[in-house]
Amino acid sequence: MSKELLGALDALETEKGIAKETIIDALEAALTSAYKRNYNQAQNVEVSFDDKKGKVHVYAVKQVVEEVADNRLECSLSDALQLNRGYELGDDIRFEVTPKNFGRIAAQTAKQVIMQRVREAERTIVYNKYSKYQDELMTGEVEREDNHFVYIDLGNVEAVMSHNDQMPNEEYRPQDRIKVYVNKVEDATKGPQVFVSRTAPGLLKRLFEEEVPEIYDGTVEIVSIAREAGDRAKVAVYSSNDDIDPVGTTVGPKGQRVQTIVNELGGENMDIVQWTEDPAEFISNSLNPSEVVDVIFDENNEHACTVIVPDYQLSLAIGKKGQNARLAAKLTGYKIDIKSESEVSKETSDIMNEDSDSDDEL
Repeated sequence: MSKELLGALDALETEKGIAKETIIDALEAALTSAYKRNYNQAQNVEVSFDDKKGKVHVYAVKQVVEEVADNRLECSLSDALQLNRGYELGDDIRFEVTPKNFGRIAAQTAKQVIMQRVREAERTIVYNKYSKYQDELMTGEVEREDNHFVYIDLGNVEAVMSHNDQMPNEEYRPQDRIKVYVNKVEDATKGPQVFVSRTAPGLLKRLFEEEVPEIYDGTVEIVSIAREAGDRAKVAVYSSNDDIDPVGTTVGPKGQRVQTIVNELGGENMDIVQWTEDPAEFISNSLNPSEVVDVIFDENNEHACTVIVPDYQLSLAIGKKGQNARLAAKLTGYKIDIKSESEVSKETSDIMNEDSDSDDEL
């Protein structure tokens, strides 16, 4: 070993942020294994690296005992006292056993340890950097696509976007720059793995924070989001400031703010509705653009209700393939059963007739 190694350790500490002591500890442990492996030794050994001169020393460690049962691991008290009168039973004595040609093995081992530590440090740096971006919006460049993922370059790391996280109305071509939501960051065996999404509700929230200053600063709050990515989304907003219209603020003048987000998401329609503490009013708002006559809550299920709408509004309330009702249920957290006024009227009439028949029988 030479002073070149010391220079390399100093450089790694400066450039990669890897503490010299960390590498030395790993190096000593690796050299201990290398010594035992290359010299078929089973004794208790320690390897010491001199960080001043760059030299390696191998020591056999033996315990002081009354009678020696294994001379590879033990030293008699009488022999120990000849070395130093201060030794006592149970003490450990270190005998240097550094082989003459151990320098070559040490150099090879040092190279392997340093390379491993550099890889680990780089992985840690990347993981620490991108784990801070979890649940955040980032812009990346599409690199390629296979049967499993779209691969996106975020700078120092390649992120992956699964099929479920890809917008059904989008195609991803190499060199396209897109905004993605960081779903998860894992410190995997092969290196940090960053998972991103274009379909997550969190993407929509971050886009509104970028576009609407009042949402970013907390004046207007996004309470909940229900989204069928690429098609339609509902966003419930609220403001504790009575002077602010949360829906109008979010939509923007002539709908410019929300239109920017619609364009970013390839035409995904947006319903911005006002959240209120009154669940009936919130449920009514969530079924926008349809009108609501009444909301009747289920006595046996606090998260279920029946919503009554005008006959001519029934299909609008339910929406194409039930989408409007489905999104409203996701937005509010209620199971919503939508009925027309005539349907409710008929049910009420039938019940009254049944009651009347029962009275006649009596």
